[in-house]
Amino acid sequence: MQRTAPGSPRPEPDPEPPVGLPVLPELAAHLAAAADRTEAEPLGGAAPLRTAACGYWERRGLATTPDRVLAAPGAPALLLALYAAAGGAVVLPRPCSALYAPPARLLGRPVHLAPVPAESGGVPDPFALLETVRRARMHGDTPRMLVLSVADDPTGTCPAPEQLHEVCEAAADEGLWVVSDETRRDLLHDPHDTVLLSPAEMLPDGVVVLTDLRATLVPASWPAALARFPDTGRGAALHAAVLDALTALRTPLPGPLGCAVTHALGEPDEVRARTATAARVYGVLATALHHLVTGAGAVCRPPRSGSHLYADFEPLRRPLGARGVVESHALERALAPWGARGGHRFGDAPGALRVRLGAEALLGDGREQRQRALTAPDPLELPHIAETLTALSRTLAGLTGSSHG
Repeated sequence: MQRTAPGSPRPEPDPEPPVGLPVLPELAAHLAAAADRTEAEPLGGAAPLRTAACGYWERRGLATTPDRVLAAPGAPALLLALYAAAGGAVVLPRPCSALYAPPARLLGRPVHLAPVPAESGGVPDPFALLETVRRARMHGDTPRMLVLSVADDPTGTCPAPEQLHEVCEAAADEGLWVVSDETRRDLLHDPHDTVLLSPAEMLPDGVVVLTDLRATLVPASWPAALARFPDTGRGAALHAAVLDALTALRTPLPGPLGCAVTHALGEPDEVRARTATAARVYGVLATALHHLVTGAGAVCRPPRSGSHLYADFEPLRRPLGARGVVESHALERALAPWGARGGHRFGDAPGALRVRLGAEALLGDGREQRQRALTAPDPLELPHIAETLTALSRTLAGLTGSSHG
């Protein structure tokens, strides 16, 4: 159980992010058609956008009404407003998305980290959660919110329903709001092999569902995220407080973007097809990455969703140390051409030899290569992807002394 002081550590700049998938022409056309709209979306989102969001969630088994929805320009803005509205300390899994902790630190709120179990990332071990909350209170903090993910970044895993249920029960017993990050729920590599449930189905009165639409429905450069609140008096009070915080931030969605996002939330055929294609391609590439890192001797949970996996090179500390790689910063630098992000960015100790790798780094540098990756029957047969994987295999062999791959 780890506690992070409000003002530290100071985060280092992130490496340049991947450029993202090519923009769907249909979405670009909707954005262009609304380009002369001069007014911004109302804070929290206009009624048509929030109504479209209700349809989006209802297709995923979560009945929703527009008065329980808020939209904002990105998940960080919504998290900042949620943390401000809830007050108190924040509990996060370790490791967790790099987006979760910075808004809390910006507010001066303590962040407490509870380790995930061996089976899956995204949620803390339930006993570790209880112990983390107990210790936080011993230090004078008051945890109010737990953020978890049912389709996890950085590990690319999905917690089993029984595991998720135990964590939700523990959070409810401790009086915590649960924020369920469901950003990557539609990027399951094999939907028939992975059972994914929302905590809002298990704990309907105590869960706020968060989704950043940039992972699936809209391009990576279009900041748009949604929050869904419980249909209770407590949920209405939190909704009002979050809207007050968003009002204070004065960061609405741009009007033209709101029009395009509203269209995307309706999930027309071309949007659904792109999401399914992205899930398939990410699955193929993440599986190839998993094969390489485990073949080199690292420990890595098999990825089930999204474009990332999280590899632990601790079993290879001796050969890595002989090459000067003794902590995650150095491991990140050694694997930077493949989109590596050291575990220190996700709440892990800097001395731990853990790193997140992303399938997006394999797609190619330009729009043409990335489009080919999306349309190829087997992306692994594309020369630029095969060459990138071969180069990674050779680098891993050089770092670890491995002859595998």
